[in-house]
Amino acid sequence: MADLMHTESVLTLLKTLQNQICAALEQEDGEAKFVHEAWTGKLGIGETRVLKNGAVFEQAGVNFSHVKGTKMPASATAHRPELAGAAFEAMGVSLVIHPKNPYVPTSHANVRFFIAYPENAEPVWWFGGGFDLTPFYPFEEDIVHWHTVARDVCAPFGESVYPEFKQWCDEYFYLKHRNETRGVGGLFFDDLNCWDFDTCLNFIKAVGEGYIAAYLPIVAKRKNTPYGERERDFQLYRRGRYVEFNLVWDRGTLFGLQSGGRTESILMSMPPLVRFEYQYAPEEGSPEAALNQFLVARDWLKEFGK
Repeated sequence: MADLMHTESVLTLLKTLQNQICAALEQEDGEAKFVHEAWTGKLGIGETRVLKNGAVFEQAGVNFSHVKGTKMPASATAHRPELAGAAFEAMGVSLVIHPKNPYVPTSHANVRFFIAYPENAEPVWWFGGGFDLTPFYPFEEDIVHWHTVARDVCAPFGESVYPEFKQWCDEYFYLKHRNETRGVGGLFFDDLNCWDFDTCLNFIKAVGEGYIAAYLPIVAKRKNTPYGERERDFQLYRRGRYVEFNLVWDRGTLFGLQSGGRTESILMSMPPLVRFEYQYAPEEGSPEAALNQFLVARDWLKEFGK
């Protein structure tokens, strides 16, 4: 019975977070609204919400899903070989925001809950999630704000939580074939069950609400920055890295596709427009070239004395 209670409390929180995040993004956009699409697939149910062609957001997707399966896919058991082949239940909220203005960073957040039901053994549960920021024209003060919120989210749960999950984020959102981070990081964690269930659930709540507190002030500050064709071209080129990461490295994408999930919802994270260019190199000393120094793991708060 405990597992059923656990599941219900997670579902309630996830749906609340989906509502809160969508409401906050709609308010910041001021023009477009999310279109809600409830779906039923062979593994479960979900609700995909997409906002398109807003004043601020070119495309924003906030997805909720709750799926069950008879056999854990390989992407979920890589770190847990003892659960290979077990029945499972997974639920989560995942979102990716692609703004129009190149001076507004792209952002991603996710909170998720898994239960595996191995034969002849007790069910095993764990949480995962995080949030990360991908600017094209970075401002140090925005990055410091983002990481300050991340640190504040983690602080009540222990001093080592922020540095550990920050490092995990830097390592996870890394494009090996490009030798660069996807952006300036944030938090990433998986396999979280070292605390009791209620503490873990409270942490997930703090991460979801922390995402809003971290992202919206940056959007508000940058959304009216004037830009031209050059910045737009660079934004579309850099969005290509997002595509590369999601299709080549991202475990969530792989899990969704391997487990027979709803393809449209899984690929909702893709940018609406993107540009690839052979052997592109930004001009030396240009604002575009300056991005490279941000695409390495850095201790932002220490660097800026925060």
